[in-house]
Amino acid sequence: MKKQAYSYSVLRYVHDVTTGEFVNVGLALYCPTMHYANAACRTSAKRLTPLFPSLDSGVFRALMRKVQSRFEALHDEVNNQLALRPYASVMELAQSVIPQDDSALQWAPIGSGLTSDPDATLKLLFERFVMKHEETTTVHRRNDEQVWKNFSRELEQQQVLKHFQPKTFTTTDDEIKFDRAWKNGVWHCLAPVSFDLASPESIREKAHKWLGQMTSVDCPDLKLYFLVGEPSQVDLKPVYQSALNILKKTSRSVEVFTEADAAELALLLAEQVAQHEANAAHA
Repeated sequence: MKKQAYSYSVLRYVHDVTTGEFVNVGLALYCPTMHYANAACRTSAKRLTPLFPSLDSGVFRALMRKVQSRFEALHDEVNNQLALRPYASVMELAQSVIPQDDSALQWAPIGSGLTSDPDATLKLLFERFVMKHEETTTVHRRNDEQVWKNFSRELEQQQVLKHFQPKTFTTTDDEIKFDRAWKNGVWHCLAPVSFDLASPESIREKAHKWLGQMTSVDCPDLKLYFLVGEPSQVDLKPVYQSALNILKKTSRSVEVFTEADAAELALLLAEQVAQHEANAAHA
C-alpha cells in the first residue's frame, strides 16, 4: 500500500507552568487521506507521582480515560466519514478534545511523516515519545532513610545521635519537622535527601521542594545539614550537581554533605557536642 502523509502531536502534562517541567502523557495522530484519527494516552500516573508528589493520581487517571474515550469517538467519526468537514490538521483535531488554554494538559508542536499503517504508527510513536522511559524513570533506587543509614553509622561511632531529637519549626504560614535536631545556641538539624532517583525531572523537583519549604519557614535559629545521596546513574550527575546548588540556596545557614563526607560530618558534630558539654560543665 502506498504511504500517506500523517501528522501527530504529543500531549504533555505540565504540573507547574512556572518551572515549565512536563511529562509526555499521550499522542494524537491524524491521517486524513486514510480517514484515520486516534490517540493513545497514558492510563497510569506511576511515572508522574515521583516527579510531582502533589499530583492527585485518581483525578489524573480519570482525566486520561475521558480524553481517550473522546478520541475513540473521533476515530469512529473520521473513519466512517461522519464528521461535518475534514479537520485541517492534527492540531485542530486535538484541540477539539483539549482546547489550547492554561491548563496542565498542553499539545506539543506538530510532527509529521508517511505511513501505510496509521494504527501501527500511532503505537510506535506512543512507545517512543510517551512510554520509552516508563520503567527506568519510576524506580526510586534509595529513599531518604536508606541514605540516612550510611550517615548514621558514622554518627553512632562518634556517639552523637543520642543528643538529637525530633523538632518542628512553625511559622504563620507553614511548618517543617526534622526527625533529628540538637540545640546548641541554634538548632542543628539533619535532613537526609536521596537524589538516587531515575530522571532529571525528579531530582530537580525534589531540590525545588526543599527550597520552597525552607523559604517558607525561614527560621533564624536553624542550622541545616543536608545529608545527600547521589544518583546511581552516571548520566544524572550533572543535574545532581545542579540540585546541590539549589539546596545551598535554601538558607544562609546550610551545609551540604555527601555520603563521601559522612565521617567528616560525624567528627564535626562530635567536636561541637564535646565543646558544648565542656562549656556546660564550667558554667
